[in-house]
Order: sequence, then C-alpha cells, then structure tokens
Amino acid sequence: MASVYSIAVQPVIDTVVDAIEDVVARVPPSRERASDSPRAAAQILARKAAARAAALSGVLALPPGVLGLFTVLPDLIAIWRIQAQMVADVAGLYGKEMQLTRTHMLYCLFRHASSQLARDVVVRAGERFVVRQLSGGALRSFLTSIGISVTQRVAGTTASRWIPLIGAAAVAGYAYFDTLQVAKTAVKLLEGTTQEDDLASGSPAQAEESPA
Repeated sequence: MASVYSIAVQPVIDTVVDAIEDVVARVPPSRERASDSPRAAAQILARKAAARAAALSGVLALPPGVLGLFTVLPDLIAIWRIQAQMVADVAGLYGKEMQLTRTHMLYCLFRHASSQLARDVVVRAGERFVVRQLSGGALRSFLTSIGISVTQRVAGTTASRWIPLIGAAAVAGYAYFDTLQVAKTAVKLLEGTTQEDDLASGSPAQAEESPA
C-alpha cells in the first residue's frame, strides 16, 4: 500500500518541487532602497505583502469542489512569488539585495516549514549565524524534502476547498501568517541573528557566503 501511495503521489511532489525551484531560481530585484530604520520599514512592508498574499489566496480559494482543487498550486506559486519579492525588498532596506542567492531565498521562504533545512544550511561564522550555499545536488535534495512537506500540508487542507467562504477565510489567514513568518526569517538572516537552535548538531562550520 505504501509503495502504491508513493507512486501515486510522486508526480504531485515532482510538480511542487519544480514550482519551488522555478520560484527560487532567480532572486527578484529589490524595489526598496537602504533605510535608516530597516527593521521598522521591513515590518510595514511585511504587513502589506501579507495582506496582498491573503487577498489573493482567499480569492483563489473561493471556487468550490473539484474546481477549487485546480487553484491550489497556482495559489501556492503566487504566494511564494509575493514572498520572494518581499524578501528581496527587505534585503534592499538593509542594503544587501545584491548578496541574496537562491539558497538564501529558499531558507527565508521555507525555514519555518522545514526544520531539516534550518539545521543543515545554517552555520556559525564568528559570532553570527549565516546560511551556507548548497550545491546543485544538495539543493535538489532539499527541494524534494520541502516538496513532500508542502504536498502533505496541501493534502491536509484540501477539505477547505469544499467549504468556499469558510475555507477561503482560513486559507487567506494562513497566507497572511505564513508571509509574516517569511519576513521574520528574512530580517533575522539579514541582521545576522539567526537562532542558534537552527544549527545542526556538531562543531561549527564556516559559511561559504552570507548576506549579513
């Protein structure tokens, strides 16, 4: 049964992984300039992005039944793109947009959803905690892990698509919360204050590249 389930779900996971890879393949240019108060400016920017994500996600969740299921992946991709632009804009507020890479973007978008990602890419560099860059093979492996996690979450919330208004409100609320979490991760990363509990067990390593 497990093998049949895996075969049935694998195409969905592959589609999600490809979508995530496409989103993080190119870091969008920042629309913001360096700010004297980047944290405060980032909080305002995050709330605006979260409101846009919630509104879009709520609208896409309105179609009922089977039709609503076809909006799930477009919904996720649209939210990830809003969040990716937000991360780039936050980096611009900190004057560090040119230092962002796809690994930084992947970390910011999915750190709160994948503890394994946090443990394996966050390393100590002196007194700071930063994100090391992943090779192509390692990146694909992490993408697959995140794809599985996202697919499981989608499967768990599919029922909401059959209750249009209540379901749309729940989906919109999650998009808002999720976007704020992405912003919080981006601010911590850019300030070099990533939490120590993100580190994998073992001796500290040197970062290959950092935006901080």
